[in-house]
Amino acid sequence: MLEKIAKIRDEALRAVEVAADKESLDQIRVRFLGKKGELTAILRSMGQVPKEERPKVGQEVNTLRRQLEEALESKLKDLERAELEKRLTREKVDVTLPGRRPSRGTYHPLTLVLREIERIFLGMGYEVAEGPEVETEYYNFEALNIPAEHPARDMWDTLYTARNTLLRTHTSPVQVRTMEQKAPEVPIKIIAPGRVYRRDALDASHSPVFNQVEGLVVDKGITFADLKGTLILFAQKMFGEDRKVRFRPSFFPFTEPSAEVDVSCIVCNGEGCRLCSQTGWLEILGAGSVHPKVLEMSGYDPKIYSGFAFGMGLDRIALLKYGIDDIRHLYENNWSFLKQFKAQ
Repeated sequence: MLEKIAKIRDEALRAVEVAADKESLDQIRVRFLGKKGELTAILRSMGQVPKEERPKVGQEVNTLRRQLEEALESKLKDLERAELEKRLTREKVDVTLPGRRPSRGTYHPLTLVLREIERIFLGMGYEVAEGPEVETEYYNFEALNIPAEHPARDMWDTLYTARNTLLRTHTSPVQVRTMEQKAPEVPIKIIAPGRVYRRDALDASHSPVFNQVEGLVVDKGITFADLKGTLILFAQKMFGEDRKVRFRPSFFPFTEPSAEVDVSCIVCNGEGCRLCSQTGWLEILGAGSVHPKVLEMSGYDPKIYSGFAFGMGLDRIALLKYGIDDIRHLYENNWSFLKQFKAQ
């Protein structure tokens, strides 16, 4: 039995010495020290060993077990060290190489257009006003001359969060809140940018979430002529000094009279093309004189004060200004698309 142990010692230590990887070491461990290993088999056959030899055989087996475990541990460390050195050689970094300059981000086209719109109107003496995106029916509809039974409510597919509470369908509630806060002493001259929500399907020209910029002026002696002059100046600043502007009669429950505002097509300059459906014109916003009922509900006497309001889709302005053919590009976070836009 002692000769067998000596033979196992020589064989096991030699196998450990020539092992080339961790998998081989694991196989050696199982072969000699596992539950069905050769040393375990010797211990199980101790009943066949003469009584006087058992202490010696047991001592030799335990000594061999310790030697083999130490050899396996030492070999494992050698293999790990060699693997690390190989990896360091393969993955070493040349610190003398010039560094890579990180790429710079760009502003989103909606941000660029909004900043340009704000710059134009701030230059005309306007202030920027903001309000909550979750609104009540009163501010979103009733204070804008759209009572519950009014057919104009069919113009919006509304997203309600609770009874009488909804995601605003336009930024007009900001106008009402501003009038309530300032009426009737202080004249108003604001724009109200922000996100709005409508139950529209997402396609090339519609999105259930989009951005608006609305404007409001209230003071004594404000006329429709003031509205026309303001919007003509805005359109020419935004789309070019040679851009033609026209006003078409329209209907909005919160303005009277009301108009849709068009600019001459940015592609064909009014001659007619696919973008403008051969009309030569592109619609950019709606506007009108503030309805007397809206003024009255917000605390202004319509016999003394008058005003005008307008509203535009920021997304539509961006599509027209940059010639983007699909509104979904604005929300897909596609870097190859967004990197084209630079702040001017």
